[in-house]
Amino acid sequence: MGKIAMKSKILLFSTVFVTAFSVAQSTDEFFKNTDAFLQKYVKDGRVHYKAIKENPAELEAILISTNSITVDKSDAATYQAFWINIYNLSVIKGIVDNYPVKSPLDIKGFFDKTKHSVGGKKITLNDMEHKLLREQFNDARFHFVLVCAGLGCPPIIAEAYMPNSLDAQLETQTKIALNSDDFIKVNTRKKRVQLSEIMKWYKEDFTQNGSEINFINQYRKEKIPAKSKISYYPYNWSLNETK
Repeated sequence: MGKIAMKSKILLFSTVFVTAFSVAQSTDEFFKNTDAFLQKYVKDGRVHYKAIKENPAELEAILISTNSITVDKSDAATYQAFWINIYNLSVIKGIVDNYPVKSPLDIKGFFDKTKHSVGGKKITLNDMEHKLLREQFNDARFHFVLVCAGLGCPPIIAEAYMPNSLDAQLETQTKIALNSDDFIKVNTRKKRVQLSEIMKWYKEDFTQNGSEINFINQYRKEKIPAKSKISYYPYNWSLNETK
């Protein structure tokens, strides 16, 4: 190999290495900044929207930074954590942009029309959830970490979802939701159970390997009788706000 060819090969390798290092560094910064932001503005499963509205620069900077990051779905943990965080931050941004508001449903097209410039895309919340996550990965636990700004959602947490702890975080949030009386209401005596409408809307996600009760009982401390009669209670779309 000639000197020119060798130099070209070294230069190419160096460029690829530097680019990969820069992307990894940017991704690390995104997770770090997201974690700090959520610690500051989330408490007991609720968001301090008013405080963010008064100083939106931090949130906007985090979301803008995602456009310089490319995460491939082959790195599943990083990809999933990246888009789960982006979804939750974009929900917060959508509320803040329209604050004060009593419910995300009061904002026309909140989930299916409004496009967010994030992750190098212009994309709706629904497409983040369904096309980038649910269609790519067969994991019903996503429903317990994607927070829609309503009180009927599982609670948002005051920390970022991280690649190296994502599976444990998914497990923890699923267990919290499925053991909560706010999410599942059980009448053992009458063998009846009321489930969140999330379980109705996405029934196919929860019944891939059996019934909804089979899925729930994987995570519940007090098991639900297998032949319990299932119904669904109305979803609470009131804003998950703290003041």
